[in-house]
Amino acid sequence: MENKTGLLRVHIQRGVNLAVRDVRSSDPYVVIKMGRQKVKTRVVKKNTNPEWNEDLTLSVADPSLPIKLFVYDKDTFSLDDKMGDAEFEIGPFFEALKFPLKGLPSGTMIYRVEPNRQNCLAEESHIVWTRGKLVQNMILRLQNVECGEVELQLQWIDVSGSQGL
Repeated sequence: MENKTGLLRVHIQRGVNLAVRDVRSSDPYVVIKMGRQKVKTRVVKKNTNPEWNEDLTLSVADPSLPIKLFVYDKDTFSLDDKMGDAEFEIGPFFEALKFPLKGLPSGTMIYRVEPNRQNCLAEESHIVWTRGKLVQNMILRLQNVECGEVELQLQWIDVSGSQGL
């Protein structure tokens, strides 16, 4: 674990109004990539509004790398169909870690991230100090597809003991 800054837990909550890729529905799953790392959720059968509620963990050595999210439709006899993608940066989240966080009341908003064309946010996202943890809730609008959003939460897991520098 040397050379690792920390771990980023990505809690994939749910998909909203995902595109239909099979006859009536889809069997979606999410893949998250950061650099050479790749993690994915389980497949939710026949659902365009799936609830995953899964934690995926990435080790962060370079916080400037973008995180790419892909949604696929699981197919049995052919390649999985792409149901959209999104990309976001953890730069603001990482900057918020540099604030002196110890002793702050739970629910304190540290940083606000506005939606723009580069970050795929569907709405404003807040980085909040909650119950001794830094978290960010996001709703990502999927690109390269007719519709769909994915709700997720970022949480920092400090492995060096330097949280709240």
